[in-house]
Amino acid sequence: MLLGIGLIVQVGIQVVLNIAVVTNTIPNTGISLPFFSYGGTSLVILLAEMGVVLSISRTSAIEKT
Repeated sequence: MLLGIGLIVQVGIQVVLNIAVVTNTIPNTGISLPFFSYGGTSLVILLAEMGVVLSISRTSAIEKT
């Protein structure tokens, strides 16, 4: 569960930084946009992270209502 939380936080930080760059709150840092990046390596790693999160959610012991 902690691994899943860490991966979601990492993607959330990318999203917040990209929103800040688009609104000119912070200068451009070169961080790729999640799921829409130009480079293949970032996309492959992000998809692998989401696969781990989906696997955690599928095997979670928490009862879903």
